[in-house]
Amino acid sequence: MLKRKIEDTLLQWKNKPGHNPLVIKGVRQCGKTFIVQQFAKQHYQSVVYVNFALEADKITAFLGNKDVDTILLNLSTLMPQAQFIPRKTCIILDEIQDCPDAQTSLKSFKLDGRFDVIATGSLLGVKGYGSKKKQNNKKLGKNSVPVGYETIISMCPLDFEEFLWANGIRAEAIDAVRKCFVRETPVPEGIHYAFKQLFNRYIVVGGLPAAVNKFLESNHMGEVAEVYKSIIDEYEDDMVKYADDADKPHIRECFESIPVQLAKENKKFQYSTIKKGARASQYDGSLQWLEDAGIIHRCYNTDTPELPLDGNAKEDVFKVYLTDIGLLMAMLNPGTRADVLQGNLYGYKGAIFEGIMADFLHKKGQNLYYYHKDGGLELDFLIRQKGECVPCEVKSTSNKAKSVKTVLKHPEKYHISHALKFGDYNVGREGAILTVPSYMGFFLEFDAVEDIDLPILDIDEVNRLAKQMFVEE
Repeated sequence: MLKRKIEDTLLQWKNKPGHNPLVIKGVRQCGKTFIVQQFAKQHYQSVVYVNFALEADKITAFLGNKDVDTILLNLSTLMPQAQFIPRKTCIILDEIQDCPDAQTSLKSFKLDGRFDVIATGSLLGVKGYGSKKKQNNKKLGKNSVPVGYETIISMCPLDFEEFLWANGIRAEAIDAVRKCFVRETPVPEGIHYAFKQLFNRYIVVGGLPAAVNKFLESNHMGEVAEVYKSIIDEYEDDMVKYADDADKPHIRECFESIPVQLAKENKKFQYSTIKKGARASQYDGSLQWLEDAGIIHRCYNTDTPELPLDGNAKEDVFKVYLTDIGLLMAMLNPGTRADVLQGNLYGYKGAIFEGIMADFLHKKGQNLYYYHKDGGLELDFLIRQKGECVPCEVKSTSNKAKSVKTVLKHPEKYHISHALKFGDYNVGREGAILTVPSYMGFFLEFDAVEDIDLPILDIDEVNRLAKQMFVEE
Protein backbone atom coordinates (compact mmCIF):
# COMPACT_ATOMS: atom_id res chain seq x y z
CA MET A 1 0.00 0.00 0.00
CA LEU A 2 1.40 3.39 -1.00
CA LYS A 3 1.94 5.78 1.90
CA ARG A 4 0.23 9.13 1.25
CA LYS A 5 0.61 12.46 3.04
CA ILE A 6 -3.12 13.10 2.87
CA GLU A 7 -3.60 10.44 5.57
CA ASP A 8 -2.42 12.99 8.15
CA THR A 9 -4.88 15.55 6.78
CA LEU A 10 -7.75 13.07 7.08
CA LEU A 11 -6.86 12.30 10.68
CA GLN A 12 -6.68 16.00 11.57
CA TRP A 13 -10.12 16.47 10.02
CA LYS A 14 -11.61 13.56 11.98
CA ASN A 15 -10.16 14.77 15.29
CA LYS A 16 -11.39 18.34 14.90
CA PRO A 17 -14.51 18.87 17.05
CA GLY A 18 -17.65 19.71 15.09
CA HIS A 19 -16.01 19.07 11.73
CA ASN A 20 -17.90 19.50 8.47
CA PRO A 21 -18.46 16.80 5.88
CA LEU A 22 -15.25 16.47 3.89
CA VAL A 23 -15.11 16.94 0.12
CA ILE A 24 -11.98 15.68 -1.66
CA LYS A 25 -11.30 17.02 -5.14
CA GLY A 26 -8.65 15.59 -7.42
CA VAL A 27 -7.86 14.49 -10.93
CA ARG A 28 -9.11 11.04 -11.89
CA GLN A 29 -6.88 8.14 -10.78
CA CYS A 30 -4.94 10.09 -8.14
CA GLY A 31 -5.95 7.60 -5.43
CA LYS A 32 -8.89 9.31 -3.70
CA THR A 33 -11.19 6.28 -3.41
CA PHE A 34 -8.51 3.90 -2.18
CA ILE A 35 -7.09 6.19 0.49
CA VAL A 36 -10.52 7.18 1.83
CA GLN A 37 -11.68 3.57 2.08
CA GLN A 38 -8.48 2.56 3.86
CA PHE A 39 -8.77 5.48 6.27
CA ALA A 40 -12.42 4.76 7.06
CA LYS A 41 -11.75 1.07 7.70
CA GLN A 42 -8.98 1.95 10.17
CA HIS A 43 -10.84 4.65 12.10
CA TYR A 44 -14.56 3.76 12.12
CA GLN A 45 -16.61 0.84 13.39
CA SER A 46 -18.89 0.98 10.34
CA VAL A 47 -18.26 2.17 6.77
CA VAL A 48 -21.05 2.77 4.25
CA TYR A 49 -19.69 3.16 0.72
CA VAL A 50 -21.73 4.50 -2.19
CA ASN A 51 -20.35 4.94 -5.71
CA PHE A 52 -22.81 6.97 -7.78
CA ALA A 53 -20.99 6.25 -11.05
CA LEU A 54 -21.30 2.48 -10.62
CA GLU A 55 -24.54 2.32 -8.60
CA ALA A 56 -26.98 4.71 -10.24
CA ASP A 57 -29.87 3.31 -8.18
CA LYS A 58 -28.32 4.87 -5.05
CA ILE A 59 -29.06 8.32 -6.48
CA THR A 60 -32.74 7.78 -5.64
CA ALA A 61 -31.90 7.72 -1.92
CA PHE A 62 -31.10 11.43 -2.08
CA LEU A 63 -34.12 12.57 -4.10
CA GLY A 64 -36.96 14.40 -2.40
CA ASN A 65 -36.51 15.32 1.26
CA LYS A 66 -32.92 16.02 2.27
CA ASP A 67 -33.22 15.37 6.01
CA VAL A 68 -30.77 12.74 7.27
CA ASP A 69 -33.38 10.32 8.62
CA THR A 70 -35.13 10.10 5.24
CA ILE A 71 -31.79 9.57 3.44
CA LEU A 72 -30.76 6.83 5.88
CA LEU A 73 -34.13 5.10 5.50
CA ASN A 74 -33.74 5.16 1.71
CA LEU A 75 -30.16 3.88 1.86
CA SER A 76 -31.12 1.12 4.32
CA THR A 77 -33.74 -0.09 1.86
CA LEU A 78 -31.20 -0.17 -0.97
CA MET A 79 -28.35 -1.48 1.25
CA PRO A 80 -29.85 -3.87 3.84
CA GLN A 81 -26.42 -4.81 5.24
CA ALA A 82 -25.39 -1.21 5.94
CA GLN A 83 -24.99 -0.19 9.58
CA PHE A 84 -25.56 3.43 10.60
CA ILE A 85 -24.10 3.80 14.08
CA PRO A 86 -24.14 7.38 15.40
CA ARG A 87 -20.62 8.78 16.01
CA LYS A 88 -19.04 5.55 14.72
CA THR A 89 -20.03 5.43 11.04
CA CYS A 90 -18.30 6.99 8.06
CA ILE A 91 -20.44 7.44 4.94
CA ILE A 92 -18.36 7.64 1.74
CA LEU A 93 -20.09 9.25 -1.24
CA ASP A 94 -17.83 8.48 -4.20
CA GLU A 95 -18.13 10.18 -7.60
CA ILE A 96 -20.55 12.61 -5.99
CA GLN A 97 -20.53 14.80 -9.09
CA ASP A 98 -22.97 12.25 -10.56
CA CYS A 99 -25.52 12.99 -7.80
CA PRO A 100 -26.08 16.75 -7.27
CA ASP A 101 -28.78 15.96 -4.67
CA ALA A 102 -26.12 14.22 -2.56
CA GLN A 103 -23.98 17.37 -2.73
CA THR A 104 -26.92 19.40 -1.42
CA SER A 105 -27.50 16.88 1.40
CA LEU A 106 -24.09 17.62 2.94
CA LYS A 107 -25.65 20.59 4.73
CA SER A 108 -28.18 18.26 6.37
CA PHE A 109 -25.44 15.87 7.52
CA LYS A 110 -23.48 18.79 8.99
CA LEU A 111 -26.48 20.15 10.91
CA ASP A 112 -27.47 16.65 12.08
CA GLY A 113 -23.95 15.82 13.28
CA ARG A 114 -24.38 12.10 13.95
CA PHE A 115 -22.35 10.74 11.04
CA ASP A 116 -19.06 11.60 9.36
CA VAL A 117 -19.33 12.02 5.60
CA ILE A 118 -16.49 12.01 3.07
CA ALA A 119 -17.40 12.88 -0.52
CA THR A 120 -14.99 12.36 -3.39
CA GLY A 121 -15.16 13.05 -7.08
CA SER A 122 -12.91 13.26 -10.11
CA LEU A 123 -14.96 15.93 -11.86
CA LEU A 124 -16.02 18.09 -8.93
CA GLY A 125 -14.22 21.05 -10.44
CA VAL A 126 -16.63 21.05 -13.37
CA LYS A 127 -19.65 20.36 -11.18
CA GLY A 128 -19.81 23.43 -8.99
CA TYR A 129 -16.44 23.29 -7.23
CA GLY A 130 -14.45 24.94 -10.02
CA SER A 131 -12.82 28.34 -10.30
CA LYS A 132 -14.48 31.37 -8.73
CA LYS A 133 -14.58 32.97 -12.15
CA LYS A 134 -16.59 30.07 -13.53
CA GLN A 135 -18.97 30.03 -10.56
CA ASN A 136 -19.60 33.75 -10.92
CA ASN A 137 -20.34 33.46 -14.62
CA LYS A 138 -22.60 30.44 -14.45
CA LYS A 139 -25.72 30.17 -12.35
CA LEU A 140 -25.88 27.04 -10.26
CA GLY A 141 -29.01 24.96 -10.28
CA LYS A 142 -31.26 24.11 -7.36
CA ASN A 143 -28.77 21.47 -6.16
CA SER A 144 -26.06 23.99 -5.41
CA VAL A 145 -22.85 23.55 -3.49
CA PRO A 146 -23.58 23.80 0.28
CA VAL A 147 -21.12 26.62 0.96
CA GLY A 148 -20.06 26.81 4.62
CA TYR A 149 -21.23 23.30 5.48
CA GLU A 150 -18.31 21.33 4.07
CA THR A 151 -14.52 21.28 4.17
CA ILE A 152 -12.96 21.08 0.70
CA ILE A 153 -9.43 19.76 0.12
CA SER A 154 -7.54 18.81 -3.01
CA MET A 155 -5.62 15.60 -3.54
CA CYS A 156 -2.79 15.24 -6.06
CA PRO A 157 -0.98 12.23 -7.49
CA LEU A 158 2.12 11.12 -5.56
CA ASP A 159 4.78 13.79 -5.17
CA PHE A 160 8.47 12.93 -5.40
CA GLU A 161 8.82 12.35 -1.66
CA GLU A 162 5.94 9.87 -1.68
CA PHE A 163 7.56 8.21 -4.71
CA LEU A 164 10.79 7.88 -2.72
CA TRP A 165 8.87 6.24 0.14
CA ALA A 166 7.30 3.81 -2.34
CA ASN A 167 10.78 2.85 -3.55
CA GLY A 168 11.98 2.05 -0.04
CA ILE A 169 13.87 5.28 0.72
CA ARG A 170 13.56 5.92 4.45
CA ALA A 171 12.73 9.24 6.05
CA GLU A 172 16.25 9.42 7.56
CA ALA A 173 17.83 9.34 4.09
CA ILE A 174 15.49 12.07 2.84
CA ASP A 175 16.21 14.18 5.93
CA ALA A 176 19.96 13.77 5.38
CA VAL A 177 19.62 15.14 1.84
CA ARG A 178 17.32 17.91 3.08
CA LYS A 179 20.05 19.01 5.52
CA CYS A 180 22.43 19.39 2.57
CA PHE A 181 19.89 21.67 0.92
CA VAL A 182 19.37 23.79 4.05
CA ARG A 183 23.07 23.96 4.95
CA GLU A 184 24.15 24.47 1.33
CA THR A 185 26.61 21.58 1.42
CA PRO A 186 27.15 19.00 -1.34
CA VAL A 187 25.31 15.70 -1.14
CA PRO A 188 27.68 12.71 -0.76
CA GLU A 189 28.33 11.30 -4.19
CA GLY A 190 26.76 7.86 -3.63
CA ILE A 191 23.52 9.33 -2.30
CA HIS A 192 23.56 12.05 -4.96
CA TYR A 193 23.81 9.44 -7.74
CA ALA A 194 20.97 7.35 -6.27
CA PHE A 195 18.65 10.35 -5.92
CA LYS A 196 19.37 11.41 -9.51
CA GLN A 197 18.43 7.94 -10.73
CA LEU A 198 15.23 7.93 -8.66
CA PHE A 199 14.43 11.42 -9.91
CA ASN A 200 14.67 10.25 -13.54
CA ARG A 201 12.43 7.31 -12.70
CA TYR A 202 9.87 9.64 -11.13
CA ILE A 203 9.88 11.71 -14.33
CA VAL A 204 9.10 8.71 -16.53
CA VAL A 205 6.68 6.99 -14.13
CA GLY A 206 4.92 10.02 -12.66
CA GLY A 207 2.77 9.98 -9.56
CA LEU A 208 -0.51 8.34 -10.55
CA PRO A 209 -0.83 5.37 -8.16
CA ALA A 210 -1.73 2.77 -10.80
CA ALA A 211 1.42 3.63 -12.76
CA VAL A 212 3.62 3.66 -9.65
CA ASN A 213 2.29 0.30 -8.52
CA LYS A 214 2.81 -1.18 -11.97
CA PHE A 215 6.39 0.13 -12.03
CA LEU A 216 7.14 -1.31 -8.59
CA GLU A 217 5.58 -4.63 -9.59
CA SER A 218 7.14 -5.05 -13.03
CA ASN A 219 10.02 -2.54 -13.34
CA HIS A 220 8.99 -2.37 -17.01
CA MET A 221 8.32 0.88 -18.85
CA GLY A 222 6.15 -0.81 -21.46
CA GLU A 223 3.64 -1.85 -18.81
CA VAL A 224 3.71 1.65 -17.28
CA ALA A 225 2.93 3.04 -20.74
CA GLU A 226 -0.10 0.77 -20.99
CA VAL A 227 -1.41 2.07 -17.66
CA TYR A 228 -1.14 5.65 -18.89
CA LYS A 229 -2.83 4.81 -22.16
CA SER A 230 -5.82 3.51 -20.21
CA ILE A 231 -5.86 6.58 -17.92
CA ILE A 232 -5.73 9.03 -20.82
CA ASP A 233 -8.57 7.13 -22.50
CA GLU A 234 -10.62 7.66 -19.31
CA TYR A 235 -9.82 11.36 -19.33
CA GLU A 236 -10.96 11.66 -22.93
CA ASP A 237 -14.15 9.74 -22.16
CA ASP A 238 -14.87 12.26 -19.39
CA MET A 239 -14.39 15.09 -21.87
CA VAL A 240 -17.27 13.71 -23.90
CA LYS A 241 -19.47 12.67 -20.97
CA TYR A 242 -19.24 15.68 -18.66
CA ALA A 243 -18.36 18.72 -20.78
CA ASP A 244 -20.83 21.26 -22.09
CA ASP A 245 -21.87 20.59 -25.67
CA ALA A 246 -20.22 23.79 -26.89
CA ASP A 247 -16.83 22.71 -25.50
CA LYS A 248 -16.84 19.00 -26.38
CA PRO A 249 -15.40 19.37 -29.90
CA HIS A 250 -12.46 21.42 -28.65
CA ILE A 251 -11.41 19.97 -25.28
CA ARG A 252 -9.51 17.03 -26.71
CA GLU A 253 -7.76 19.28 -29.23
CA CYS A 254 -6.69 21.58 -26.37
CA PHE A 255 -5.47 18.65 -24.31
CA GLU A 256 -3.48 17.04 -27.11
CA SER A 257 -1.78 20.33 -28.01
CA ILE A 258 -0.05 20.70 -24.63
CA PRO A 259 3.18 18.79 -25.45
CA VAL A 260 3.53 20.86 -28.64
CA GLN A 261 2.92 24.08 -26.68
CA LEU A 262 5.69 23.17 -24.23
CA ALA A 263 8.12 22.06 -26.92
CA LYS A 264 8.15 25.57 -28.40
CA GLU A 265 11.02 27.92 -27.54
CA ASN A 266 8.40 30.34 -26.27
CA LYS A 267 6.20 28.08 -24.15
CA LYS A 268 3.38 30.61 -23.85
CA PHE A 269 0.06 28.92 -24.56
CA GLN A 270 -1.14 29.97 -28.02
CA TYR A 271 -4.57 29.06 -29.33
CA SER A 272 -3.24 29.14 -32.88
CA THR A 273 -1.00 26.19 -31.97
CA ILE A 274 -4.09 24.05 -31.37
CA LYS A 275 -5.34 24.61 -34.88
CA LYS A 276 -4.58 27.16 -37.56
CA GLY A 277 -6.93 30.10 -37.13
CA ALA A 278 -8.11 29.02 -33.67
CA ARG A 279 -9.19 31.86 -31.36
CA ALA A 280 -9.51 32.25 -27.61
CA SER A 281 -13.28 32.69 -27.93
CA GLN A 282 -13.49 29.15 -29.36
CA TYR A 283 -11.18 27.36 -26.93
CA ASP A 284 -11.12 29.29 -23.65
CA GLY A 285 -14.06 27.29 -22.26
CA SER A 286 -12.33 24.04 -23.21
CA LEU A 287 -9.13 25.08 -21.46
CA GLN A 288 -11.13 26.09 -18.37
CA TRP A 289 -12.81 22.68 -18.35
CA LEU A 290 -9.42 20.92 -18.34
CA GLU A 291 -8.29 23.13 -15.46
CA ASP A 292 -11.46 22.59 -13.43
CA ALA A 293 -11.13 18.84 -14.01
CA GLY A 294 -7.67 19.00 -12.42
CA ILE A 295 -5.90 17.82 -15.58
CA ILE A 296 -3.92 21.02 -16.18
CA HIS A 297 -2.85 24.14 -14.32
CA ARG A 298 -1.75 27.49 -15.67
CA CYS A 299 1.46 29.37 -15.00
CA TYR A 300 0.82 33.11 -15.37
CA ASN A 301 3.24 35.70 -16.69
CA THR A 302 3.74 38.69 -14.41
CA ASP A 303 4.22 42.37 -15.24
CA THR A 304 7.15 42.54 -12.86
CA PRO A 305 9.14 40.00 -10.79
CA GLU A 306 7.97 41.21 -7.40
CA LEU A 307 5.25 40.61 -4.84
CA PRO A 308 2.31 40.24 -4.86
CA LEU A 309 2.62 37.65 -7.60
CA ASP A 310 -1.13 37.20 -8.07
CA GLY A 311 -1.61 40.97 -8.25
CA ASN A 312 1.00 41.29 -11.00
CA ALA A 313 -0.20 38.31 -13.05
CA LYS A 314 -1.55 38.75 -16.59
CA GLU A 315 -4.74 36.72 -16.95
CA ASP A 316 -4.39 36.30 -20.71
CA VAL A 317 -0.67 35.40 -20.86
CA PHE A 318 0.21 31.98 -19.47
CA LYS A 319 1.82 28.59 -19.96
CA VAL A 320 -0.06 25.34 -19.38
CA TYR A 321 1.37 22.34 -17.53
CA LEU A 322 -0.15 18.94 -16.89
CA THR A 323 -1.03 18.10 -13.29
CA ASP A 324 1.43 15.20 -13.22
CA ILE A 325 4.76 14.80 -15.01
CA GLY A 326 3.84 11.21 -15.91
CA LEU A 327 0.95 12.47 -18.06
CA LEU A 328 3.30 14.67 -20.06
CA MET A 329 5.71 11.77 -20.60
CA ALA A 330 2.82 9.57 -21.76
CA MET A 331 1.88 12.16 -24.40
CA LEU A 332 5.40 12.62 -25.84
CA ASN A 333 6.87 10.55 -28.64
CA PRO A 334 7.39 6.82 -28.01
CA GLY A 335 10.89 6.22 -26.68
CA THR A 336 11.08 9.49 -24.74
CA ARG A 337 11.05 7.62 -21.42
CA ALA A 338 14.14 5.67 -22.50
CA ASP A 339 15.81 8.92 -23.55
CA VAL A 340 15.21 10.46 -20.12
CA LEU A 341 16.54 7.40 -18.29
CA GLN A 342 19.67 7.58 -20.45
CA GLY A 343 20.05 11.33 -20.09
CA ASN A 344 19.30 12.09 -23.76
CA LEU A 345 16.56 14.74 -23.73
CA TYR A 346 16.92 16.35 -27.16
CA GLY A 347 14.27 18.94 -27.99
CA TYR A 348 12.04 18.08 -25.08
CA LYS A 349 14.52 18.96 -22.35
CA GLY A 350 12.93 22.35 -21.61
CA ALA A 351 9.41 20.96 -21.57
CA ILE A 352 10.34 18.08 -19.27
CA PHE A 353 12.38 20.02 -16.74
CA GLU A 354 9.94 22.90 -16.53
CA GLY A 355 7.17 20.31 -16.28
CA ILE A 356 8.83 18.61 -13.32
CA MET A 357 9.27 21.92 -11.48
CA ALA A 358 5.61 22.73 -12.14
CA ASP A 359 4.84 19.27 -10.74
CA PHE A 360 6.82 20.00 -7.56
CA LEU A 361 5.26 23.45 -7.01
CA HIS A 362 1.69 22.39 -7.80
CA LYS A 363 1.87 19.44 -5.42
CA LYS A 364 3.09 21.86 -2.74
CA GLY A 365 -0.16 23.76 -3.21
CA GLN A 366 1.44 26.71 -5.00
CA ASN A 367 0.02 28.80 -7.81
CA LEU A 368 2.45 29.13 -10.70
CA TYR A 369 4.04 32.31 -12.06
CA TYR A 370 6.86 33.21 -14.43
CA TYR A 371 8.37 36.41 -15.80
CA HIS A 372 8.94 37.13 -19.47
CA LYS A 373 9.82 40.44 -21.05
CA ASP A 374 10.08 41.21 -24.74
CA GLY A 375 13.74 41.13 -25.60
CA GLY A 376 14.47 37.70 -24.15
CA LEU A 377 14.57 38.24 -20.39
CA GLU A 378 12.73 35.31 -18.79
CA LEU A 379 12.59 33.74 -15.32
CA ASP A 380 11.18 30.20 -15.41
CA PHE A 381 9.26 30.35 -12.10
CA LEU A 382 8.69 32.92 -9.37
CA ILE A 383 7.94 31.88 -5.80
CA ARG A 384 7.35 33.69 -2.50
CA GLN A 385 9.76 32.84 0.32
CA LYS A 386 10.18 34.75 3.59
CA GLY A 387 8.33 37.73 2.23
CA GLU A 388 10.47 38.01 -0.91
CA CYS A 389 10.04 37.14 -4.58
CA VAL A 390 12.59 34.46 -5.49
CA PRO A 391 13.26 33.31 -9.09
CA CYS A 392 13.68 29.58 -9.74
CA GLU A 393 15.61 28.76 -12.87
CA VAL A 394 15.33 25.23 -14.26
CA LYS A 395 18.14 23.88 -16.42
CA SER A 396 18.38 20.39 -17.89
CA THR A 397 22.18 20.77 -17.95
CA SER A 398 24.65 23.20 -16.40
CA ASN A 399 23.67 26.12 -18.65
CA LYS A 400 24.26 29.64 -17.39
CA ALA A 401 21.24 31.50 -16.05
CA LYS A 402 21.71 34.76 -17.95
CA SER A 403 18.32 36.24 -17.08
CA VAL A 404 18.78 35.60 -13.36
CA LYS A 405 22.19 37.28 -13.39
CA THR A 406 20.70 40.25 -15.20
CA VAL A 407 17.96 40.86 -12.63
CA LEU A 408 20.39 40.33 -9.74
CA LYS A 409 22.63 43.08 -11.14
CA HIS A 410 19.74 45.54 -10.98
CA PRO A 411 18.00 45.14 -7.58
CA GLU A 412 16.76 48.74 -7.77
CA LYS A 413 14.74 47.78 -10.85
CA TYR A 414 13.72 44.16 -10.27
CA HIS A 415 13.77 43.97 -6.44
CA ILE A 416 15.44 40.53 -6.52
CA SER A 417 18.21 39.78 -4.01
CA HIS A 418 18.79 36.05 -4.48
CA ALA A 419 17.75 33.14 -6.70
CA LEU A 420 17.65 29.36 -6.98
CA LYS A 421 18.98 27.41 -9.95
CA PHE A 422 18.01 23.75 -10.40
CA GLY A 423 19.98 21.51 -12.74
CA ASP A 424 22.33 18.59 -13.21
CA TYR A 425 24.82 19.45 -10.48
CA ASN A 426 25.38 19.15 -6.75
CA VAL A 427 24.69 21.83 -4.13
CA GLY A 428 26.81 24.96 -4.47
CA ARG A 429 26.63 28.71 -4.44
CA GLU A 430 27.56 31.36 -7.00
CA GLY A 431 27.19 34.62 -5.12
CA ALA A 432 23.46 35.32 -4.78
CA ILE A 433 22.52 32.16 -6.73
CA LEU A 434 22.11 28.88 -4.88
CA THR A 435 22.59 25.98 -7.31
CA VAL A 436 21.00 22.66 -6.36
CA PRO A 437 20.19 19.32 -8.00
CA SER A 438 16.86 19.24 -9.84
CA TYR A 439 15.58 16.54 -7.51
CA MET A 440 15.69 18.99 -4.59
CA GLY A 441 12.66 20.91 -5.87
CA PHE A 442 10.41 19.09 -3.41
CA PHE A 443 12.37 20.58 -0.48
CA LEU A 444 11.09 24.08 -1.21
CA GLU A 445 9.15 25.60 1.66
CA PHE A 446 6.75 28.52 1.42
CA ASP A 447 5.34 31.27 3.59
CA ALA A 448 2.42 30.14 5.73
CA VAL A 449 0.43 33.36 6.01
CA GLU A 450 -2.09 31.77 8.36
CA ASP A 451 0.64 31.14 10.96
CA ILE A 452 1.33 34.83 11.59
CA ASP A 453 0.98 35.76 15.27
CA LEU A 454 -0.73 39.12 15.66
CA PRO A 455 0.08 41.34 18.64
CA ILE A 456 -2.60 41.62 21.34
CA LEU A 457 -4.30 45.00 21.38
CA ASP A 458 -5.40 46.54 24.66
CA ILE A 459 -8.87 47.61 23.55
CA ASP A 460 -9.77 48.90 27.04
CA GLU A 461 -6.77 51.22 26.96
CA VAL A 462 -7.75 52.52 23.51
CA ASN A 463 -11.26 53.28 24.73
CA ARG A 464 -9.87 54.94 27.89
CA LEU A 465 -7.55 57.20 25.91
CA ALA A 466 -10.33 58.14 23.53
CA LYS A 467 -12.63 59.02 26.43
CA GLN A 468 -9.87 61.10 27.98
CA MET A 469 -9.54 63.11 24.76
CA PHE A 470 -13.18 64.17 25.01
CA VAL A 471 -12.80 65.08 28.70
CA GLU A 472 -9.79 67.28 27.94
CA GLU A 473 -11.76 69.16 25.29
